[in-house]
Amino acid sequence: MFATLSDRLTSTFKNLRTKGRLSEADIDATVREIRRALLDADVAVPVVREFTGKVRERALSAEVTGALNPAQQVVKIVNDELVAVLGGEQRALRFAKNPPTVILLAGLQGAGKTTLAGKLARHLREQGHTPLLVAADLQRPNAVTQLQVVGERAGVPVFAPHPGAQEGHELAAPDADPVAVARDGLATAVSRQHDVLIVDTAGRLGVDAEMMQQAADIRDAVQPDEILFVIDAMIGQDAVTTAQAFAEGVGFTGVVLSKLDGDARGGAALSVASVTGRPILYASTGEKLTDFEVFHPDRMASRILDMGDVLSLIEQAEKAFDAEQAEAMAGKLAGGEDFTLDDFLTQMQGLRQMGSMKKMLGMLPGMGQMRDAIENFDEREVDRIEAIVRSMTPGERTNPKIINGSRRARIARGSGTTATDVNQLLERFAGAQKMMKQMARGGGMGMPGMGNLPGMGGKKSRGRMTAQPKGRAAKAKSGNPAKRAQQEREAAARAAGQLPKAPAGSAFGLGAPAKAEDAPLEIPPGLEKFLGR
Repeated sequence: MFATLSDRLTSTFKNLRTKGRLSEADIDATVREIRRALLDADVAVPVVREFTGKVRERALSAEVTGALNPAQQVVKIVNDELVAVLGGEQRALRFAKNPPTVILLAGLQGAGKTTLAGKLARHLREQGHTPLLVAADLQRPNAVTQLQVVGERAGVPVFAPHPGAQEGHELAAPDADPVAVARDGLATAVSRQHDVLIVDTAGRLGVDAEMMQQAADIRDAVQPDEILFVIDAMIGQDAVTTAQAFAEGVGFTGVVLSKLDGDARGGAALSVASVTGRPILYASTGEKLTDFEVFHPDRMASRILDMGDVLSLIEQAEKAFDAEQAEAMAGKLAGGEDFTLDDFLTQMQGLRQMGSMKKMLGMLPGMGQMRDAIENFDEREVDRIEAIVRSMTPGERTNPKIINGSRRARIARGSGTTATDVNQLLERFAGAQKMMKQMARGGGMGMPGMGNLPGMGGKKSRGRMTAQPKGRAAKAKSGNPAKRAQQEREAAARAAGQLPKAPAGSAFGLGAPAKAEDAPLEIPPGLEKFLGR
């Protein structure tokens, strides 16, 4: 959603990096570009005016004029102000001291309240709560049925005593009272010992007195602990106006942004928290029930400035990957075992559980410059990889080197792909296998001056003394592969007593005079016979 704004801001900051010091004219030009970018993103004018005023004031202060890198300091200032505009610190959902915690959802029709009710219920269920959904939207056709379907997919029960309006029919039943449904839902939650009650209310195409009164009556009937205003992040400035009307008519304690994955300019998301003074608690980022996340102002600001959101990526990885499997994989690699195609397939399935690959790639820093490539990424590539690997025999997965031309053709036919696809997968896997080996060895070199750390899969010395005086190992090993191999053979023979021992201080047995720092190592008593002494 913030792609255009992110590109504009990133381009503005690029122009600052060529300057060693920023003059007042440079800062004014930068602030002017930021103002244009925010207005083009449909951010509310009062928010833009306050935001740019603070940025200019801080940019002209000593914290920038005396900085070694003023461009980075300006980026930091913009990031801090974006975090403030988005609400500052993240606020968690408030739970009642005596359950159940009542959460009332309000908003315009089409904002996504019903789907979001299922997402929120699923999110709370994963945290160990026992939520109950209440279908109090009896005006919109099939709203009750939709909530029942969403609740079933989320694994959460739904209290729906009335079917509500049906497609093509008006609400005819005189006993269809949303307030009574909400009140009975609260009593049911108490009797069934649900610790969270989520009430889905009706919306309208616009703000009217009847809608406000009904929402206020439901609020008075259930006394909610949280009133969440669900706002469509794609409707622009009208979202801010609607939020102000709800704040005055009903009141709400938090905001939930829906449809944050859309291609609109996103100004509502940057305006609603600042205008209403209410924090944004959650964000809906897709159509699936899993496309739901806690809103962190600092992480969202980081995404807008193309600095990535690595913390959210790590949290998703922790949910998707099994800790025991990860530990077993680390132990396997540390033990010197090879990374197989079965392991590769397990990792790919874990990535799939994390969600959209495009979304994950977008969380990495600097990915804004590769946005077109990310958008063109085919999500079905993971399915093709899985099909290719599953078309292999267990022996081929363990040892891909045995896959010859005929085997590649058979695998291609079995997976519905081409031999070229199989070759590309094997090449990528070879690179992944090499990287895993380097990681198991501590990057091939380990920490500087420490060699490979214990347990990192490094090769054992097998009885040879590997410790040498400082500077000697570098002189003893040639960069020429043939000469180095000859040196190793001579060293092994010398250690076995088959060659005369090289004079102390000589790297190649040429009898160079020994130096004080190259004095022989002190060998423990009883080991001389193994070294030919």
